[in-house]
Amino acid sequence: MVANRLPDKPPYLIIIAGPTAVGKTSIAIDVAKYFNSEVVSADSRQFYKGLCIGTAAPSAEQLALVKHHFVGHLNPEVYYNVSRYEQDVLRLLEQMFKNNNIAVLTGGSGLYIKAVTDGIDDLPDVDPDIRENLQLISKNEGLPALRRMLLMYDPVYTQKVDLSNPNRIIRALEVCIQTGRPYSSQLLNNKLVRNFNIIKIALNLSRDQLHMRINDRVDQMIEQGLIEEARSFYPLKHLNSLNTVGYRELFDYFDQKITLDEAIEKIKTSTRRYARRQITWFNKDKDFHWLPPDSETVITYLNTIINKES
Repeated sequence: MVANRLPDKPPYLIIIAGPTAVGKTSIAIDVAKYFNSEVVSADSRQFYKGLCIGTAAPSAEQLALVKHHFVGHLNPEVYYNVSRYEQDVLRLLEQMFKNNNIAVLTGGSGLYIKAVTDGIDDLPDVDPDIRENLQLISKNEGLPALRRMLLMYDPVYTQKVDLSNPNRIIRALEVCIQTGRPYSSQLLNNKLVRNFNIIKIALNLSRDQLHMRINDRVDQMIEQGLIEEARSFYPLKHLNSLNTVGYRELFDYFDQKITLDEAIEKIKTSTRRYARRQITWFNKDKDFHWLPPDSETVITYLNTIINKES
């Protein structure tokens, strides 16, 4: 069943969020098909070409069902950040709403979703030399060195940021060094008002069910050729786009630091931890309505909200 376009209603951006492996892609496709709309990805790992298996990017069959945006549109070498994503998505939505007043945004990258719904800070572009130097520190001295630098430059943000995420730490350090002011002092405190309505849905399963899905997905990725995919990107392992779960563990295997079995188990463990962080992030936003990953349930809820607000 497909809903007719709703010409008498304001534009709606439907957010389908949740932890990895919960089933966001298939639900988002079903919702987009129902509203005769398109899908905008908010999974920062899926932006890069070729990283298909390791990021669980939509399959060719899924991409053929509904038009997708921001999937495999960047080369891994390209520097891309959340601020640019916000502006790119807002421009896209402006065009999409001319043809359909429903758009679907899905993914597990909470900061990227927040940028679209609430706005992101207008922070400066950074001198490439600063970025290169920080990346060298990350490569040669590791995450502890970045943490020590951030504590020195911005102790307030050190208490807030995910200290296991080098990309977030490097971005904060870039701004601190470029501007001479703490990153935390330059962040927005108020949400921006968008010219479209936003409905936020987060999908989840029981802990045991989600962990089972994650473990099964990793096994399927290995069967589908994740090892070969990771090996093809091994020469680019220093890039931020490759510093992600599924690839960095296999890079350690290629470097003979761990066995293949250990790498696979580490991928599963890291993915479960990542899912917990995602759930924590979305739980902090009380505008999210939590639902099981069932298309009929999600579409029924959406119709209730849209009809109620009309």
